[in-house]
Amino acid sequence: MMIPYNKMCITGKEIEYMNDSLLRTQISGDGRYTKLVGDLISRRFNTGKVFMTTSATHALEMAMLIIGLKPGDEVIMPSFTFSSTANAVLLRGARPVFAEIDEDTLNLDPSDVEKRITNNTRAIIPVHYAGVCCEMDRIMELADNAGLYVVEDAAQAVNSKYKGKYTGSIGHMGCYSFHGTKNYTCGEGGALLINTDDPCLLERADNIRQKGTDRGRFLRGETDSYSWVDTGSSYSPSDVLMAVLYAQLEAMDEITGKRRLIHDYYRSILQKYSGSQVLRVMEIPEACESNYHIFYILLKDESTRNLVRDKLLEKGITALTHYVPLHSSSMGKKLGYREGDLKKTELAGKCLLRLPLYPGMGAEDMHYVVRQLADILEGL
Repeated sequence: MMIPYNKMCITGKEIEYMNDSLLRTQISGDGRYTKLVGDLISRRFNTGKVFMTTSATHALEMAMLIIGLKPGDEVIMPSFTFSSTANAVLLRGARPVFAEIDEDTLNLDPSDVEKRITNNTRAIIPVHYAGVCCEMDRIMELADNAGLYVVEDAAQAVNSKYKGKYTGSIGHMGCYSFHGTKNYTCGEGGALLINTDDPCLLERADNIRQKGTDRGRFLRGETDSYSWVDTGSSYSPSDVLMAVLYAQLEAMDEITGKRRLIHDYYRSILQKYSGSQVLRVMEIPEACESNYHIFYILLKDESTRNLVRDKLLEKGITALTHYVPLHSSSMGKKLGYREGDLKKTELAGKCLLRLPLYPGMGAEDMHYVVRQLADILEGL
């Protein structure tokens, strides 16, 4: 059998909506489907203003522009994340400050965040890893006490919840991804959610997204022309992509349900190995409702992890490692960080293995994965 790590879930409405978008001849940004998607996200997730973007990377970059990040500023984030989280800060001349993760969830540890807040800190970027939300109550409390912005990197956590609130709707801003690897996808796409009614902040966000112009006012009929008013870039996605995404988001519950079945099956079978010294299965805290983006296991060390990965691949199963922690990467070292700075983060980077998980997995596929993995574990 050949089992890939991921496959896009096709709902059946994507081509219909794409054709409709083409027939309307409005395929650039901010067409019919961009509005439909934005409205759906706002209603479903009870968020503030939604700005659709070309990626979560661009949503993060927009957020840093909106808060006026500048050289000398610091932004606290986990090292166990994708480079986009740190690059959004570096592009403004500011410094990413890497904090330790919680070993149970691999999410940002609020206690370590607190230790790293200085007079130069402007914001915190919690990253909701694997579709499991960070401990947002404590993070928001820390931010409120220190007068900081919180920008949620919810790239992996669209449709996840923390204490009944959707990720992306809790911080001052939230960033979503609809990349081809995500649960709900249009190939390339994202969204920036602004959960404040500050008119200056909202206007600036609109201008930044429109290449630094007040084109948004023009599109709303508030002026008969538009001009350059701020720094900005091209962040608006094609309406054809938004047509694909609209079909995906309409089927969110169905997609999530299928992913949950696979997640729960993996967990039910593999849980018996968690008490051993060889393997630990991922946990979802009681306060969190996941979108089941990732199912991972943690092996006892890097060599065991690599051995299990390679043996699974021999059986046709694509299981993947994940991040090289940013602080121990070559770029992180240029910023002054070193191996050994964040020991829990480094252990996760060396020991984590992600198992295949996608809605099209049938029962035979799931059984095959756990059977082969169990055979490998028994032989360790």
